[in-house]
Amino acid sequence: MAYTPMIQQYLSVKAGHKDAFLFYRLGDFYEMFFEDATRASQILEITLTSRDAGMKERIPMCGVPHHAAKNYIDTLVQKGYKVAICEQTEDPKHAKGVVRREVVQVVTPGTIMDGKNIDQKSNLYIAAAETSEMGFTLAYLDLSTGEANATYVEGDTKDLFMHLQSLHIKELVVSENLFTNLVELADAYAIVLSIEDELSTNAMDLLEEVPQPLQHAAQRLLHYLEKTQMRSLSHIQQFGFIETHSILKIDANSKRNLELIQTLRGETKGSLLWLLDDTVTAMGGRKMKQWIHQPLASKSAIEKRLQTVTDLMELYFERLEIQETLKQVYDLERLAGRIAFGSVGGRDLAQLRESLRQIPLLKEQLTKSGKAQLMELSSKIDECEDIEAFLSTAITDHPPISIKEGDVIREGFNDKLDEYRFASRNGKDWIAQLEQKEREITGVKNLKIGYNRVFGYYIEMTKSNVHLADLTRYDRKQTLANAERFITEELKEKEAIILNAQEKSLELEYELFTQIREKIKPFIPRIQQLASSVSEIDVFASFASVSERYQFTLPTFHDGQAFTIKNGRHPVVEKMMNKSLYVPNDCVLSDEENMLLITGPNMSGKSTYMRQVALITVMAQIGCYVPADEAVLPITDQIFTRIGAADDLAGGQSTFMVEMIESQHAIVNATKRSLLLFDEIGRGTSTYDGMALAQAMMEYIHENIGANTLFSTHYHELTALEQQLSHLRNVHVSAAEQDGNVVFLHKVKEGPADKSYGIHVAQLAELPDEIIERSRELLAEFESTNTSKPVIVEKIVEKIVEVPGTVAESSDQLTLFAEESAMSDGEKEVIQTLKSLNLLGTSPIDLVVLINNLQQKLTK
Repeated sequence: MAYTPMIQQYLSVKAGHKDAFLFYRLGDFYEMFFEDATRASQILEITLTSRDAGMKERIPMCGVPHHAAKNYIDTLVQKGYKVAICEQTEDPKHAKGVVRREVVQVVTPGTIMDGKNIDQKSNLYIAAAETSEMGFTLAYLDLSTGEANATYVEGDTKDLFMHLQSLHIKELVVSENLFTNLVELADAYAIVLSIEDELSTNAMDLLEEVPQPLQHAAQRLLHYLEKTQMRSLSHIQQFGFIETHSILKIDANSKRNLELIQTLRGETKGSLLWLLDDTVTAMGGRKMKQWIHQPLASKSAIEKRLQTVTDLMELYFERLEIQETLKQVYDLERLAGRIAFGSVGGRDLAQLRESLRQIPLLKEQLTKSGKAQLMELSSKIDECEDIEAFLSTAITDHPPISIKEGDVIREGFNDKLDEYRFASRNGKDWIAQLEQKEREITGVKNLKIGYNRVFGYYIEMTKSNVHLADLTRYDRKQTLANAERFITEELKEKEAIILNAQEKSLELEYELFTQIREKIKPFIPRIQQLASSVSEIDVFASFASVSERYQFTLPTFHDGQAFTIKNGRHPVVEKMMNKSLYVPNDCVLSDEENMLLITGPNMSGKSTYMRQVALITVMAQIGCYVPADEAVLPITDQIFTRIGAADDLAGGQSTFMVEMIESQHAIVNATKRSLLLFDEIGRGTSTYDGMALAQAMMEYIHENIGANTLFSTHYHELTALEQQLSHLRNVHVSAAEQDGNVVFLHKVKEGPADKSYGIHVAQLAELPDEIIERSRELLAEFESTNTSKPVIVEKIVEKIVEVPGTVAESSDQLTLFAEESAMSDGEKEVIQTLKSLNLLGTSPIDLVVLINNLQQKLTK
């Protein structure tokens, strides 16, 4: 026995798309069989049935209606699956045997163009990666808009996936060799890996601005898209090369910690984007997100943006007019993408036309402002008058959604179409006149002429009125429960004329529309360039509106390292609380003192203070005003943060390990022009380990990097470092006691904090009174018996290794080592090393390494 010819065809097509659900078109349904059916029925919650396939056992089957398939496809893709759409590519009337079917498109998480799950203000990128000497080369593009870029990613595979995560990339295309190295991390980061071993040679003109080492990644990506999309990709723009030194680099961890695009809870509300986004177009929303992802690191480029924002702030009423005009502009980038894909409809082209009609007004508004930067923006705008004129003559004012419903092409565009429409329209007028005439002849007032697809036109009378008519004039067509339907020779003749004209009109209209769509395709680059200009104007207007509303200040930049913020504020926290309650703070870093050690109680605002400094830096370098009375800033090349505590469950790493990995990434990659934020380093391990690591890191940054650094801690012993590290200065977030309760003042002041107020915070959290009182007793006891030495490294040694002779012989505590006579050579060597160790002359980090080595020797 063998499978039926149709199932054999299905299996043949499926063999070429093993990693995708195959939507196999049968009549009005897309069907799935075998394992696809079993899995899809569970994921999509649709009924699983079975089908006779020519074998003894029936095979699993499920299906979805073709008109509703898009929603089901969106659901599968959103969950990380691929869908191969298999259509009939042969007219069944001419088929000999099974109708020929072929896959016409593969929809993947990185290539979905639109749908209910697509955020109109977000890019949806797909990327390809290759290994390189520095790490990886990366090419990525948004298929819906055609925007494409290429860049280098330094580091290992985790650095690559952190970069992908920061861009919200859902699908990565790699060679089969690289696939095996990345598959585990891809699962952990929920990124779909796709294999493509061939390179495209069809679009080398798109790579003119891309350095040679990056071109293979772009070619691999383009070939994958050619293979899966199987249609024109003419809207893909030239790949831009993102030079790492031209942008302020912020790794994925820091973007998350600073809540630039989303909060730590994964919500937009409460992020910097949420605060700044006053854009009125989808294009502007995406552009703003891109700018926040990649702030500038060029002083001249930043100042040019700031001048544009300043111009718009000075022109309040003109800015409102510009924003009102922008509201009438649709998403030109994604409209261009649909034109290239051949999926554009009549309503889309009408939206394009209406958008282009706003451009002359927008250009005039910018020009008459008299501001140099706005006039320069105006000069770059292509009004696309020829495109607008063509669409105005071709497309009706209010076309329907479907291009097969008719009434898409404007009257006067095509003579033949006008003839068909005239015949159809006059025929309908004739039908109306005939209905009135028959009512008068028969005297049946409720007589009507109707139409359905089965019987065509008919004359209908209720049975109670049939006796009034001269039935010799009619041929009976159909008998209903309460009515009779008739036809006349005259009505038959007119029906043929009307229906023929309607059919030919719809056929010709569809043909004309496809021609119009093809004529628009060459204009795609101009439309995309216009979209880029419009989106920039939208972002600048948004920056101006937000800056004015929240009374932000114009930042200034210099070529040095000094950092001066007066009365700085965390813009999001300020917005979410009563502004009058927010306590602003200064942050001053000089060339002589560019490291702040921040102490103070929990909940006092240390983390908020550190974040606000970073956010002010980001806002300034994307070209926006900042929340401060004054901001004089250096150009920062990178921001690194280690804020908050979270396990990496996917990677199997503890809170402390995550803390160490993020810290290592910052210290290894930071330069003198970077900004480092470290919040309570070492809290994930024991006190002495934590203090040692914190001090060692501060010393290393101080001596070897010299970056602007904000370092908060609860280890008050570290405040003594102000005497040892010349560039370090102690500050604290103040608090006061009132009637036994702590009051957080949220004001950053000079010098170290005098106490931590930990028990007061516990009291605020409403722990039971018994615990609070017992804590106070224990604290007093600990403080009265505190014999700790001022040098942290001595504490570490005393804690980790008890050297013979340092503990009284009468003590009950066991010593680490046996009597010397019973020691091994290795143990003797360890003892000798400890005896000769110069504690005060050894840095904490060297000491930790040494002790680790000694422990390993003892273990062996």
